[in-house]
Amino acid sequence: MKTKRKVLAYITRGQEPNLELLVFEHKNHPEAGLQVPGGTIEEDEMLIDALYREIAEETGIVKNDLSFVGKIHKYNFYPNGKQTAYERNFFHLNYEGTQQTWDHQVISDGLDNGLTFQFRWEPVELLPKLAGEQDKAVELL
Repeated sequence: MKTKRKVLAYITRGQEPNLELLVFEHKNHPEAGLQVPGGTIEEDEMLIDALYREIAEETGIVKNDLSFVGKIHKYNFYPNGKQTAYERNFFHLNYEGTQQTWDHQVISDGLDNGLTFQFRWEPVELLPKLAGEQDKAVELL
């Protein structure tokens, strides 16, 4: 079985009990479900570099608007019917910017290039289920 390495970003703002998580939906593909920013780690790329690259590509948020809290979890995800396992590395970052909701068109060399993502903040304690078990480590926030 092939393994792909991934990074996922739990970007939060606020404090408990009002902690909020940044989530998005695909503007023209709602069936993809609610997600957090993340993606594939490129060959010979460090985890932290992949994390900030994926955040910038998918959200438009630059590193200066984030403070790194830490890596919070790693687990393997095995989608049904696929011959690939996904090593997922979850990271927690605090958002220090001011955006409330926004749309962002992805600019990358990947499959998401040209897609528009709609971002919003969801209360962590009321968080709906995320696509593809991306909420697997939310309880560790």
